[in-house]
Amino acid sequence: MVAGLRLINSGLLITGGRMKNRKSLGQHWLKDRDILLDISNLAAVDGVNTVVEIGPGLGTLTSALFQNFSKVVAIELDNRLAANLPKSFPGKNLEVYNQDILSLNVEELSLPDKYVVAGNIPYYITSPIIQKFLHIKDRPQKIVLLIQKEVAERLGAQEGDYSVLALSAQIYAKVTLGPVVGREFFTPPPKVDSQIVMLEPFEKPLASETTISLIKLGFIAPRKKLISNLAIGLQMPKDNLLQIFQKIGIDKNARPADLPIADWVTLEKNIHKR
Repeated sequence: MVAGLRLINSGLLITGGRMKNRKSLGQHWLKDRDILLDISNLAAVDGVNTVVEIGPGLGTLTSALFQNFSKVVAIELDNRLAANLPKSFPGKNLEVYNQDILSLNVEELSLPDKYVVAGNIPYYITSPIIQKFLHIKDRPQKIVLLIQKEVAERLGAQEGDYSVLALSAQIYAKVTLGPVVGREFFTPPPKVDSQIVMLEPFEKPLASETTISLIKLGFIAPRKKLISNLAIGLQMPKDNLLQIFQKIGIDKNARPADLPIADWVTLEKNIHKR
């Protein structure tokens, strides 16, 4: 037993025959079997047998994941659901931890070298979860999440629509958007639609943490010109920045959302040469 982790091996919490969702935890349970299997199939990687599931809830996605994985390591914050889950999968290689995924030390789970992450997660923990798994030492082979559609679109944004969220994710992983899932497929229905997003971590990030720090400065005021934001954030005269922009071919009127990762890398190198 790993210190600090509460592993649920057995036990059933009696709740009068039904489990009520907790709005405070953002619980909206997906009920469509085909969509659940889609998530499982998208998460599948040849030679990978272990999946870390975030927020298994009632176990509907867990069941689908067992179609492609021989072991599921489930992280569930709700103690009622964590206690109930093992009884639904007798004989299966299931580990359930009653733990907050954001405070969990993933490296203490003794995961194999190759594993994937999957889950249907609340929008407000999407970015912290993604950043957590992209920055740990032993990153997963793939991360497949069902999240709020608007957040998925931001993660997969392209030139002209970039954000700090998009760039910081795309520096560390290939981001691919999957099927949109309407709100009517959930119980209870959320107020917005969802979408599947897939992240495949790179062996090495496309940019350094120094570049990411520059990106954050560049987005101080996202709608303003990049050169104005950097002049403030770096406390550098605009004329000096303009010379750099002209040298590397960046439009002086560019907004921070316009620059792809390669331009940010080049910009950072030239700024710190001075």
